[in-house]
Amino acid sequence: MRFSNRRHAGQLLAGLLTEYVDRTDVLVLALPRGGVPVAFEIAKALHAPLDVCVVRKLGVPGHRELAMGAIASGDVLLLNDEVVRELRIPQRVIDGVA
Repeated sequence: MRFSNRRHAGQLLAGLLTEYVDRTDVLVLALPRGGVPVAFEIAKALHAPLDVCVVRKLGVPGHRELAMGAIASGDVLLLNDEVVRELRIPQRVIDGVA
């Protein structure tokens, strides 16, 4: 299915989530940048609060596209243990990137 834009995608997705309209236990989280317009439309349709979860990729030095993990709002650090182990990435490198 093609969408005309991200807002349109959010509107269509919201149509699949109607069972969550007006529930007090629902929070819509958006991942910047592309996810914010999608999440906005969903939150609006569900009458739910919207929050943004900021996440940053922790890249592997020398491997431009490879991620060894991510850091999220609230200093949450998630590592891909397999990548760290296979590439023998030392803690000092992880600390330097994070």
